[in-house]
Amino acid sequence: MRGVTASPPPLARAIARFALAAIFLVAGAAHLSWPAPFVGVTPDWVPAKEMVIALTGVAELLGAIGLLIPRLRKAAGIGLGLYAVCVFPANIKHAADYFAAHGWGPGWLYHGPRLLLQPVIVWWALWASGVTDWPFHRAADTQTPAE
Repeated sequence: MRGVTASPPPLARAIARFALAAIFLVAGAAHLSWPAPFVGVTPDWVPAKEMVIALTGVAELLGAIGLLIPRLRKAAGIGLGLYAVCVFPANIKHAADYFAAHGWGPGWLYHGPRLLLQPVIVWWALWASGVTDWPFHRAADTQTPAE
């Protein structure tokens, strides 16, 4: 049927938002509490790695909190989406380092999906924050059938 609007219930978006906030709260706390592993996977071209890791931890915490505050929610979603894009080189380096040291071992059960799901994390941040409704909401078809 053309022009049908399909949208998940608001509860689904709220659950997605709280889950994402929890993930980023844990990740932010980890970046600040145990920075060494994150510094180790940061590409060599990144200057002041320790400071960058601390700032990413703060960004994750602020983004998570922002998701929970209605007037900050969309800005937080955009920020976390951009953050997920910006840290992708570190995820690639982490996977490449693992491959160089261990080959195609069981660690690829983590690294492979992690790399493939990075775009989903970007979308999740945007959808959970209300920046986008895609793919659930489609504009009604305004064209009338030909007579």
